[in-house]
Amino acid sequence: MISTHTLNIFVHVAAGAIAIMLGVWLQMSTKGTGAHRKLGRLFAGLTAVVCITAAIGNAVFRFMPLFAVLTVLVFYQLLSGWHLVYTKEAGPNRVDVLLCVGAFVWALALVPLVLITTAGKNAPVVIYSTLATLFVLIAYDVARWMFPQQWHAALWRYEHIYKIVSSLYAMVSAATGNLLPQAQPWSQLVPSALGMATIGCFFWQESRRTSKMSPAIGF
Repeated sequence: MISTHTLNIFVHVAAGAIAIMLGVWLQMSTKGTGAHRKLGRLFAGLTAVVCITAAIGNAVFRFMPLFAVLTVLVFYQLLSGWHLVYTKEAGPNRVDVLLCVGAFVWALALVPLVLITTAGKNAPVVIYSTLATLFVLIAYDVARWMFPQQWHAALWRYEHIYKIVSSLYAMVSAATGNLLPQAQPWSQLVPSALGMATIGCFFWQESRRTSKMSPAIGF
């Protein structure tokens, strides 16, 4: 008989593998089409399953500091990045407040847990850098409330790109870290670096697109 822990791991790995393959496909496909939106919703659903099963694993079976932080980071990026598709130039709303407050509460709760579980150990720098990334992202989303209205129209696509692509490569980083534990932290840092390079490429493409449409964006 399959144990609950084994079943949770199976669902987590299966959803993660499909989400990663789908995410890579979405990167290469044409953006903004009906197919892209449909597959994007599937990617979001699978990534949510990955995060939920990871949260269950950390809470019930075995707490692992890095993966606990990654779970909160990926889930927050996923939800807030997906919500941007609906708010666009309107800017943040009450849903963003709930997401931001929730992420902040979980991030604060993780700080003592991470410090306790890594005390006296040579904890990989990726744990602290991931936690720092989470707090920086929350700080940015708080700052969004102070942006002039025209900024949201210019920035929402960049924010969507960053958050969704970061979610994808965070899953890749977690997967390679599990598959190649002897190569840590490089097995996790290299996918993160690749993700940042991909984001930079998409940013460049987006800037070219917007410059052709409107040479002067009002910042």
